[in-house]
Amino acid sequence: MGPRPRAMVTGAASGIGQAAAGRLLDEGCSVIAVDINGAGLETVESLGAEPLVADLADLGDRARVVEAGQGIDYLVNAAGIIRLKPLSDFTVDDWRDIFTVNAEAIFFLCQGIGPTMPPGSAIVNLSSSSAKLANTVEAAVYAASKTTILSITRSFAYGLARIPVRVNAVCPAIIDTPMQDKVLEQVAPIRGMTMEELTIARNATVPLGRPASPEELAGLIWFLLGEKPGYMTGQAVNFGGGYVTW
Repeated sequence: MGPRPRAMVTGAASGIGQAAAGRLLDEGCSVIAVDINGAGLETVESLGAEPLVADLADLGDRARVVEAGQGIDYLVNAAGIIRLKPLSDFTVDDWRDIFTVNAEAIFFLCQGIGPTMPPGSAIVNLSSSSAKLANTVEAAVYAASKTTILSITRSFAYGLARIPVRVNAVCPAIIDTPMQDKVLEQVAPIRGMTMEELTIARNATVPLGRPASPEELAGLIWFLLGEKPGYMTGQAVNFGGGYVTW
């Protein structure tokens, strides 16, 4: 038996990142779990992950993450932040803060880690269905950052193909995570709705009629990291129960 594959997952303290880290551990990988929330990392640490507390908006912390990720086999960029406001209320600081974590950090992690990864390795970047649809204008800056991730994914898919390291993105829609709870809590009063009314309205936009669990999405992430889609790179894979079909 060969050495365990080495993986890094950012945003691993909760939601999709936590589920992805858990799935990689279940599949026999060693996992470096990165998040600004050290207490939140205790869950994946208890499962065997190596915690790395870091703020990806901080250049020094980001450099530590890049150093820790040298030569890994799998990179999952799941860290992200969201702010929810009426479209007219967003500020330059909102734009800069969100893009620093959601787009800039992903670019420079791909840049700093990708070329060191062995042939056959893979990267999965977390985008969003909001990169393709503008239904939730209260998340406009978040959506713009997630659209940028698609461009970053394409660029590194080309740039790292010579190794080869494959780079793909996933575009989840409504996933049952703490971030989704935040969307419901903050968007409902902006629209003059209750959380229950907004939940029903949002689920009605999904042909399959329900949100997905983070563990379901972690299954897709693991598939994209693995050998079966070995001829697939530079793609944006929808995961939304039919919410987006292009």
